[in-house]
Amino acid sequence: MTRTPPERLFQADIPTPLGPARIVFDGEGVLRAFDWESHEARMVRLLTRHYGAAAAVGVAEAPPPASLAQPFAAYFDGEISALSTVPWATGGTAFQQAVWRALCEIPAGQTWTYGQLAAHVGAPKAVRAVGLANGSNPVGLVAPCHRVIGASGALTGYGGGLDRKQWLLTHEGATFRAPAPDLFSDAR
Repeated sequence: MTRTPPERLFQADIPTPLGPARIVFDGEGVLRAFDWESHEARMVRLLTRHYGAAAAVGVAEAPPPASLAQPFAAYFDGEISALSTVPWATGGTAFQQAVWRALCEIPAGQTWTYGQLAAHVGAPKAVRAVGLANGSNPVGLVAPCHRVIGASGALTGYGGGLDRKQWLLTHEGATFRAPAPDLFSDAR
C-alpha cells in the first residue's frame, strides 16, 4: 500500500448479482477503489481523501484489466477466495492501513467482530477507531469489511447497505445473525 498518488487513475463498471460495481485502478492494474455504482459519491469522497480532488475527478473510463475483472467474476461465480489475488493499494493513515490489511486475514466464509479485529491489530481498546477505519475502507470487498459483525453476531453497518452485506456473507457461507425485519418501514 502506498500514500503516493498514482499518475493516472481509470475506472470501469463491472456487473455483479448485487448491481453494477465501479472499480478504480491505476496504470499498473492495481485496484485503488471499489464501491457499488449506487454509492459513487462515497467512492469520490474516499478518492479525494486519499489522493486529492484532482485525482478523484480526473478518472478516465477504461476497460477493466483481466487481473481485476477475472477475480471479481470468479468470486461472484462461487470462488469465494478469488479476491485474495487482487493487487490493491491505497492511501490512509498507518492505523487505517493496518486495519485494512487485517481485514484481508479474515478467511472467506468467516466473520470477526470489531473487538476481534481491534485485538488483531494490537489495539484491543480501540474498537470504535477500528469501526471508523473499517467504514473508510476504499477497497471494500477486496479488503473484506463486510466480514466484520457486531459482538452479538448481528450484522452492523456496511457502506453498500445491510442487504448487500447479508447477501455477501450468505454467498460466502458465513454464520451471522440476520437483522430483524423493520416492522415500521411501511408505517405512515
